[in-house]
Amino acid sequence: MSRFPFLFVILLHLSLYSYAQVLIKDQAEVLPVGTKTDPHLGALNFLVIGDWGRNGEDYQTIVAKQMGKTADALKPGFIVSTGDNFYPKGVVSEKDPLFFFSFENVYTAFSLQWDWYLVLGNHDYLGKPDAQVKYSDISRRWKMPARYYSKKFNIGGDSSIQALILFIDTNPLIPQFYSNPEYGPNVRATDSAAQKKWIETELANAPAKVKWKIVVGHHPMYTGGSRTEGYDTRAIRNTLKPVFDKYNVDAYISGHEHSLQHLKATGSTHHFISGSASERTPVKMIDEAKMVASEYGFMVFSITKDTLWMQAVDYSGNVLYKTLILK
Repeated sequence: MSRFPFLFVILLHLSLYSYAQVLIKDQAEVLPVGTKTDPHLGALNFLVIGDWGRNGEDYQTIVAKQMGKTADALKPGFIVSTGDNFYPKGVVSEKDPLFFFSFENVYTAFSLQWDWYLVLGNHDYLGKPDAQVKYSDISRRWKMPARYYSKKFNIGGDSSIQALILFIDTNPLIPQFYSNPEYGPNVRATDSAAQKKWIETELANAPAKVKWKIVVGHHPMYTGGSRTEGYDTRAIRNTLKPVFDKYNVDAYISGHEHSLQHLKATGSTHHFISGSASERTPVKMIDEAKMVASEYGFMVFSITKDTLWMQAVDYSGNVLYKTLILK
């Protein structure tokens, strides 16, 4: 009998470690981390969350409160969402109560009352995606002017140094969605060829003052989660990687996987996944992964002319991982 409690502790430890974990490929490359995010004052600072809309349940409210604390210290210029804004099946109109119960009533901190730039996830396509576009006319901070769009942000308040961010809709880029009875009607309403052409045109025509090219979409191109070789992951990789390589995209930020990840494959693009703002799922190391974390949280980006910092922050404010990209 005396062995059973000891065995229970071991199993509990292994169970927790296999579920809530941070795996880093090369400890020699890890920058020092602590219990507080570095402020990087004067940089273009923004927070990134994904896969969050659960009426405040699971850890959504807890993560939201920590986002408010981090934002209060960091003073970000805006917040980015990588999609799946409303579970389980999106919203039905721009007046859907979920806008209040999953967004307005959850992200209440004054430090989060700035512009939110959002993209659509697959769960958002189970409702009416254009209702989220229309909500931009109702909410001051909700910024989704179309299913895909772009914006240039001044770095350090200097209009001669900018970051170009493309906010894309990855759902129509997945061929299997067109025959799906739930996704099909909404993806067929989007001209996939037009968006592909738009992405390439935006990247090709970026002016010289654009120092960083960043793309935000829902579905990842690489992942150490459960969808490493999923049909959606492969579809996005086959469609977007050649374009990103051609135009030297610096970072692709996505969600879909309920974890925090930093990955780097061939080419110039660093891949970041921020999709654990209300749920977490297991992770594993893959060849492209630099860090994978099964933990509730979000990411903080800080950009200057020559540097891009990313800090992965958990629900209690601890910095799990920090990386620096140099131009």
